[in-house]
Amino acid sequence: MNLEVKYQRLLKILVIASIISTAIHFTDNYLFIEQYPQPVWITASSIYQSWLILTAIGITGYWLYKYRIFWLAYGCLSVYSFTGIASPGHYFYGTLSHFSAKMHLFIWTDGLTSLAILGFIFWSALILKQWRREPNPTDNTES
Repeated sequence: MNLEVKYQRLLKILVIASIISTAIHFTDNYLFIEQYPQPVWITASSIYQSWLILTAIGITGYWLYKYRIFWLAYGCLSVYSFTGIASPGHYFYGTLSHFSAKMHLFIWTDGLTSLAILGFIFWSALILKQWRREPNPTDNTES
């Protein structure tokens, strides 16, 4: 297996992990909205709508990366990463004791999976500089 396919698989794993993590956290936040300290402008409908929109952006980012449209992919994945990076923002609206262990777990799992995606973007763009490479016609880009 060539490196490009390995990078695609790694990104796919990160995006899937983030989708699962955010789905669990956003569902919990939706169902127990009155228990989560958060700004008053966050409503139950805004929770699931933002998850749907941001997840679609993340999947689009993966697809763009897979087809080597790197800068658009990086942009979409960066926007998507805020789905989970923003989760620790709950702590601005309540003390640590306001949150159950379950809430802490969901918030930090979201934050960490999203940071991993952001890290992947920086690694791909700044270290690997994949956007500068010409595609190899013998590469197998299935994934």
